[in-house]
Amino acid sequence: MAAALVTATAAVVTGCGNGPSSATGPAPAGCPAVLQQAKEAVRAAERTDASWNGPTSGPRAVPDKSLVYVAQTMTNPGVAGVAKGVREAAEAIGWQVRVIDGEGTPTGIQAAFSQAVTLKPSGIVIGGFDPRPTSRQAARAEAAGIPLIGWHAVSSPGPSTSPELFTNITTKVEDVARISADWVIARSGGAAGVVVFTDDSIPFARTKSELIKEELATCSGVELLSSENIPIPDASRRTPQQVSSLLSRFGDDWTYSVAINDLYFADAAPALRAAGKPGSGPPFNIGAGDGDPSAFQRINSRQFQSATVPEPLTQQGWQIVDEFNRAFAGRPASGYVAPVHVVTADNSGGATSWDPRGYREAYEGIWSTGTAGRRARLGP
Repeated sequence: MAAALVTATAAVVTGCGNGPSSATGPAPAGCPAVLQQAKEAVRAAERTDASWNGPTSGPRAVPDKSLVYVAQTMTNPGVAGVAKGVREAAEAIGWQVRVIDGEGTPTGIQAAFSQAVTLKPSGIVIGGFDPRPTSRQAARAEAAGIPLIGWHAVSSPGPSTSPELFTNITTKVEDVARISADWVIARSGGAAGVVVFTDDSIPFARTKSELIKEELATCSGVELLSSENIPIPDASRRTPQQVSSLLSRFGDDWTYSVAINDLYFADAAPALRAAGKPGSGPPFNIGAGDGDPSAFQRINSRQFQSATVPEPLTQQGWQIVDEFNRAFAGRPASGYVAPVHVVTADNSGGATSWDPRGYREAYEGIWSTGTAGRRARLGP
């Protein structure tokens, strides 16, 4: 994936910058082509008027099914948001759901997965964790004929053979990484000092942060100051200390941040506030993933987060249920991947989540008749 991103951007790499690189001086001139491309991509991603572009046909609801959602940790807002969507969709289709919290540790996740298999549900959701350390539990599920569907379980959307997943639900990591980096390039005029926050213990997150850094590097006026590896379960404890250290090291040269998950900025805010940094930035912060309600609140109030690239968490929960229905009916996965979206205070409408239109009507129509309703197909 990293090679693909480099190939895709190589044709327009010319070096960057038209705006101030920091509070201390002007930026070097540089990459007008990259800057223009970034501005166009961000404008398209900020649109809020797109109608449903997902499945409009599929099998009717298979009755009397049960799911277990094994969560990496319910303190991860993305994992919790998808669990909410699964519960909502299961109620609509008439299934039972149980959520088991792995509490963010390998031992806890293995225990939660073992419990899920023991319950003998119709299907198991791998909610936001790398399934390789749970290969023994996954093998037990396969032997019992229990299909597995992942959310952010592997780097790419769609079916997986290693590990064996009926499908994996996620936006394309390449697209999320690219648009978050493009937002920095576009908003800064091609001149920024950037810190990237990531969790290298999660392959999906590690891949995302590497792609973010590669896209930032296409603009010579953008400098990567630091890449901070902070595991998500440790974020509340470690992020404030790291932010204080970064402020001491880089001062006003730190103008932008990109994090693989919005929660880093919740934990960064106290340290930024204590240092006298304005809530509206700099540093201007964008979350490259999830888009939980607290992120929207920070964005709407302009308090230490300027943007997010949210997953449509509730919609993805509904998609998980629809994909299980296809599995139970002997059909292939739908292949649907939600497009990326950028939220700022200017286009959020005061909302606290990214909830695109049309998917509930579409899925309920499919489950009741085999086709989505006219409203869902054509939009308002």
